[in-house]
Amino acid sequence: MRETTSEAPRFESQTPRWSPPRGRILHRALRNDPTTEYYCYAPPTSREDSHVLTVIHGLSGRALDYAQLFAPYCESHGVVLFVPHFAEHHRDFQRLGRQGRGPRADEILHQCLSEVGSLTGANVAKIYLFGYSAGAQFGHRYVMAHPHRVTGAVIAAAGWYTFPDPEQRFPYGIRPTRKLPGIRFIPEEFLKVPVEVLVGSKDLDSTNLRSTTRVMNQQGSNRVERAQRWVEAMQEAANARGLPPLTTYTEVPGISHDFNEFSRHGGLASRVLLSLFGDSPVEIASANQSVIDEGAA
Repeated sequence: MRETTSEAPRFESQTPRWSPPRGRILHRALRNDPTTEYYCYAPPTSREDSHVLTVIHGLSGRALDYAQLFAPYCESHGVVLFVPHFAEHHRDFQRLGRQGRGPRADEILHQCLSEVGSLTGANVAKIYLFGYSAGAQFGHRYVMAHPHRVTGAVIAAAGWYTFPDPEQRFPYGIRPTRKLPGIRFIPEEFLKVPVEVLVGSKDLDSTNLRSTTRVMNQQGSNRVERAQRWVEAMQEAANARGLPPLTTYTEVPGISHDFNEFSRHGGLASRVLLSLFGDSPVEIASANQSVIDEGAA
């Protein structure tokens, strides 16, 4: 066992077990695929059949940072936290993982969720979902592909989007592709999932954005414009089908495309929990930030 400062997690080497210590962030490898790792946090306030908040990181892959940010908020709400780590062999996770480009990210997510359900007793049949940047790309596409698995979602600062356009092939629209066998995008289903889109008002830099002519013409030149256009398209698609528009847009003043800035000065975690669970506690519990590294069971 080695100890670090209070700002870094403490890792403890223990014999793997199939019973989670509540109130500690658990670091595990998926039993069926030890190359896939994830973080799980079951607060002492969680119960059998508790809700699960699934958080998807950006391209930086800082899954532990996301787990440590959201754990105190999940403790206050009695919600189990699950943060998968999509690493080098999941390079296409933003698009759900197309055939021939490594493991399917949506299928890996389902395997991890099944394990988290067995581990914590939480209800993993329908999840609450949050994704940031590349994780937001995965998040909104996951909602569109698997709406029956999502109760509500918040996506923040996505680089580009899949539009509800049946004439354009995925990932630009929802016309099926052979690269995602078995996936059919059904607007009448995914438009029923509440989705809030968050973006910082200063997230205007086009650096590191997909900038093909096709994307620029369809979606715009920066994350603010792209978020606005996607929300408008989702709302129009809902109206055209006689459904209430459940996709909403929130622009956060003074925030750029920086996860730390959004977290510290944009109230990212509190915004997500408020959006998904409808209430925000006055005081946020101080969750234990140490980490138990269990490996695979």
